Amino acid sequence: MSSSASPSGEAELTDPWVALEPGTDPAERVQVLRRAHETFTTAGTVPRPVRSVVAESWRRSARAGVGPEGSARVELTDGDLGAYRAEHPLARVMPLFRELLGTFAADGEHLLAVCDAQGRMLWVEGHPVTRRRADRMNFVPGARWAESSVGTNAPGTAVAVDRPVQVFAAEHFIRRVQPWTCAAAPVHDPRTGRVLGAVDITGGDGLAHPHSLGFVQAVARAAESQLALLAPPRPADAAPGLMALGRDEAQLSLNGRRIRLSRRHSELLVLLTRHPQGLTGDELLCALYEDESVTPVTLRAELARLRRVLGPGLLASRPYRLTAPVESDVAVVERRLEAGAITSAAAAYTGPLLPGSQAPAVVRLRRRLADGLRAALIARRDPDLLADWAHAPWGGDDLAVWQALAAVRPTAPVRARLAGLESELAAPAHRMPR
Repeated sequence: MSSSASPSGEAELTDPWVALEPGTDPAERVQVLRRAHETFTTAGTVPRPVRSVVAESWRRSARAGVGPEGSARVELTDGDLGAYRAEHPLARVMPLFRELLGTFAADGEHLLAVCDAQGRMLWVEGHPVTRRRADRMNFVPGARWAESSVGTNAPGTAVAVDRPVQVFAAEHFIRRVQPWTCAAAPVHDPRTGRVLGAVDITGGDGLAHPHSLGFVQAVARAAESQLALLAPPRPADAAPGLMALGRDEAQLSLNGRRIRLSRRHSELLVLLTRHPQGLTGDELLCALYEDESVTPVTLRAELARLRRVLGPGLLASRPYRLTAPVESDVAVVERRLEAGAITSAAAAYTGPLLPGSQAPAVVRLRRRLADGLRAALIARRDPDLLADWAHAPWGGDDLAVWQALAAVRPTAPVRARLAGLESELAAPAHRMPR
């Protein structure tokens, strides 16, 4: 690889995902990064040659209210951890992780770690001496290592940006983690493409080599391939499933196929899954259209097109209804909320319901679901869950959540963001009418 020089005379990386290029002196780079980290934590600016992926992660960490002296918090212990791990999809590929990375970790005095999509550590294995050192910073099973909790780190950043990433020494946001170097890659569900978690290798400076990043990425791809093989073929008569959260066009799983629906068909299916007893044409007109001039003929034509998309037998009429149960991600969130499983409900909530829809009934359901979940998060007062919501695309301007977050994590960035929101809210009241 070639490198260029920055105006300060420091070597600048040409591949932002690689921590150190061959020939770079690790000790010199550590000193440069420590100075850069100090500049950022005191002045809020990121000097060169900090990699772009690290600079962006530092900024996200600061916005989340993470402080450089912070530490990871253990969320799952004992039986709760065991039960959660046993049910997690990545449990099925742990033998593969151990086969491909376990010996490498033990021989090199490194650690093999696997986290879930929320950055919670599920497994941390490897050399006993290295594990004891890692224990002192709570790099242990059950601890939350999401970016929003402990700042820049390879597994947390990998699930945050959905990319394989290395984090070298003082690139870590929290100072107590800066003696370490790690490389991690996200692992996806082969059916849905969603992030299940990440596989990570953590140890000393030697892991900053480009080969470790390629190695952990290859292990993640091997795990995805094995998950695809282990997954039983979806039976043709499997219950249909509807995914409508966080997307304008819902996805229907039906007879082993994934069907992307138009927005109107998405709205119709969301409503029909809510009313298994069926809805009349007039009820659907009121639920779907703000414009009272829309005629029943228009609705019947749309339902006829939907019936052709679904195939024969699933959509009946008089009243309009689905002839088989369709499980929706909306119902999953609602059930978990009703059961008090707030963390699980938040994990299943991938965004507002059909956010572009203006259908009156969908708008009401979208608001009710979001308001119910955010109220539960505010009542729970868990700083990590609140931070996840506040830094999601739909939570950036959520004043109530930012107020709750400031109450339990009153860091300078959180207070600053809250003050900005309160100022924006108050501004219109002081404007003179034109």
